[in-house]
Formats: sequence, structure tokens, C-alpha cells
Amino acid sequence: MLIRIVSILFPLFAITALGYFVGRRMKPDLSHANKLNMDVFVPALIFAALANKEFRIAEFVPLTFATLVVVVGSGLAGLVLARLAGVAPKTLVPPMMFNNCGNLGLPLAVLAFGEIALAPAVVMFMVSNLLHFSFGAWLLDHRIKLWTVWKVPSVLATLFGLAVGMAGVEVWPPLMIAIKMLGDISIPLMLFALGVRLTDSRITSVGLGVFAAVARPLAGMLLALGVMLLIPLTPREQALLLVFGALPPAVLNYIFAERYHQEPEKVASMVLLGNLAALLFLPVALAMVLE
Repeated sequence: MLIRIVSILFPLFAITALGYFVGRRMKPDLSHANKLNMDVFVPALIFAALANKEFRIAEFVPLTFATLVVVVGSGLAGLVLARLAGVAPKTLVPPMMFNNCGNLGLPLAVLAFGEIALAPAVVMFMVSNLLHFSFGAWLLDHRIKLWTVWKVPSVLATLFGLAVGMAGVEVWPPLMIAIKMLGDISIPLMLFALGVRLTDSRITSVGLGVFAAVARPLAGMLLALGVMLLIPLTPREQALLLVFGALPPAVLNYIFAERYHQEPEKVASMVLLGNLAALLFLPVALAMVLE
């Protein structure tokens, strides 16, 4: 079991570590690459997964609600902990609520459970992503108009992918191959960019960083276990949901905190220490779900 868990996690952390090493030595500017990833490659990955003729949206309705409960529940847990710890809710709630289901979650799902897990993992990613670009942005700046979320490329890809899949339209195979090839770029680039991004993070609030690094996966896993008792999920979906709950805070939390001037140094500490703590919590989650 230990060898299997290591073999699953090693590619993720190896590519991230390489990105961190290159980021420290060469200090590359990945701003354009990251924009291409979020505007082209990730939408291609999402569209290819949802427009696939094997994808049946009705089958993922329970998983969608289960993911929604875990995300919202983590945010509520963050609100309670922020009050108890005397931390600004706008600083703690987003890192508690929105996890790294893109950079780590998607590749981890495929490595742990195979290509068949990509579609449900994309569904979970999109639930979190939609909430992050709408409610998450509004939480930090109430002037944000929620209806503008449809302009986000990954959201557009979701809408088009669902429309094609539900209509039963088969995309011309050579075109679908091209879209999948673009989508295949996204996962390794996300991992590499995560490592580079972590070089910009500074640990200025160690106590708060450690607190969030532990609280985020613990709350997520406990919520996932509770949701499994209430919402009927397949064994694979249960495993994916538990691993989803164990994921660390998303790097996007730091980007949003910086954009909206919401104590970015503290959020950076939570993100950096949270992703380091994933070395402990992800093996625990995998050990709980792998047979």
C-alpha cells in the first residue's frame, strides 16, 4: 500500500518540486503561460471531459451536491474558526473553502483512479471553480457582479461541454483529438506553475499558516465522510470526495487576496504551508480509500 501511494503522489510532487527549483534558480515569468493555461488548455480539458459521449450529466448530480456541501461546509467551518481565532473571516474563509482541486486534484484523481476518474474530478473542480470566481470574489469585494462569472473561459467550456454532451452530438473525432491534446498540456503545466508560484510565497504568519494547513484538510475530510452517509455515491465517487476534502488551499486564494488587498502575506503562508502539509494528509486520504 505504501509503495502504491508513493507511486501515485511522486509524479505530482516531483513536477511541483521541479517547478519550485526552476523558479528559485531561473525566476521564469510564467504569467503568459498561466494565462494560456487558464484561458485555453484547462477549458480544452474541461470541454473534452464533458463533451465525451460517455459522459452522462445525470449520473453526477449526487456528486455535484456532495461537492457543494463539502465546499460550503468548509467555508462555514472557516467562519467559525476565524471567529474563535480572532482572524479576519475574509482572510481565513477562502483558503478553508477553496482547495487545490485544479493543480493537485485533477492529476491526483487520474493517477490514483485512472482516466475514468477525470470526468467526475472535472465536475468537482467546476463546482469549486464556479463558487470561487463568483462568491469567492464577491466575498473579498462586494462590488463584484456575480453574473459576470459566465465570462470565465473554464465556465464557458463547461456550458458548451454540457450542451454538446446533453444534446448527444458527437464532435468530429480529429477535432476532439486536437482538443484533448490541448487539454493534456494543462495538468503538467499546472503542477509546474504551482511550484514556481510557491517561490513567491513568504511565510510571515507561521502559526496561522500551520493552523489553516491542518484545519483545511481535517474539516474537508470530516465533511466528506459525513456527506457520504447522507448522499448516495458510487465507491469511486466516495473515494474522490474524500481525497477532494483532503486537498490543501488553492494557490488562487493568494492571487485573489493580492488582487483585493486582503492580507496577502497571511494567505500566502496558509497556501505554502498547506501545500507542504499535503505531503502528510494526501497519503492518509489515499490510504483510507485505496484497496
